[in-house]
Amino acid sequence: MAAILLGWRYVVAMVRNKKLWTHRPPTATALEIDDLILWLTMGIIVGGRLGHVLFYTPQLIWKDPIEILKTWHGGMSFHGGAIGVFLAGLAFARFKKIDALRLGDLIVAAEPIGGFFVRLANFINGELWGRPTKLPWGMVFPDPDAGGVPRHPSQLYEAALEGIVLFCVLRWATHGKHWLNRRGVVMGMFLAGYGIIRISLENVREPDVYMPHFPLGLTMGMMLSIPMVLIGAFLIWRGLKEPLPPALSDEEAHLAGDAEAAAKAP
Repeated sequence: MAAILLGWRYVVAMVRNKKLWTHRPPTATALEIDDLILWLTMGIIVGGRLGHVLFYTPQLIWKDPIEILKTWHGGMSFHGGAIGVFLAGLAFARFKKIDALRLGDLIVAAEPIGGFFVRLANFINGELWGRPTKLPWGMVFPDPDAGGVPRHPSQLYEAALEGIVLFCVLRWATHGKHWLNRRGVVMGMFLAGYGIIRISLENVREPDVYMPHFPLGLTMGMMLSIPMVLIGAFLIWRGLKEPLPPALSDEEAHLAGDAEAAAKAP
């Protein structure tokens, strides 16, 4: 809830910040962002749960389908949640007749806020711990399945990299380079950045015990993240190659700072 609320206010602040919109006005108004939050919340919950079932525990579909509805038992997938958010954002963009790529740029700029809080929650819950380690900061997690041996606190690694570092990178893109004016670049940076971080950290994160052993030391997290890197790289290349429209006039730039006013302008 903290992630959704903070992400919502962060996106609204970007929409209202006229300094960020040098060549294009915001693709959505602040009021539209308010409406979007409900769509995204449903995408996170439904997509995250179904993603966990399809990617990690597909046996529930034929063994105990009612368990799929019991979200209070745990079991959410980031990649499933990302797909859910993508579909919810795409549906919202089509419904509102706005640019889906540019809306995606706004959404992903706030995602690391959620990533940070989710990984902290994983750490507090003592779940999704790392592989055994002899490093001095190794931690013994109370879950009996952890074996009582020191392990990488991989949840904290992910909170730092998927949360803080990725947020700073995207903040540099939106506020430093003004790449919200380039369609899809910020979304591409998020996809590629998260994918690279997740693939790297899978080497210290303990795979789920019920997952099969994949060849070449691959994990499900790695295989789901590789397409993210490829799609992200394509979006960055495409967005930077696409010519920018002429710079906004002073009047247009002023309206861009107030998305509601910009939407009503002739």
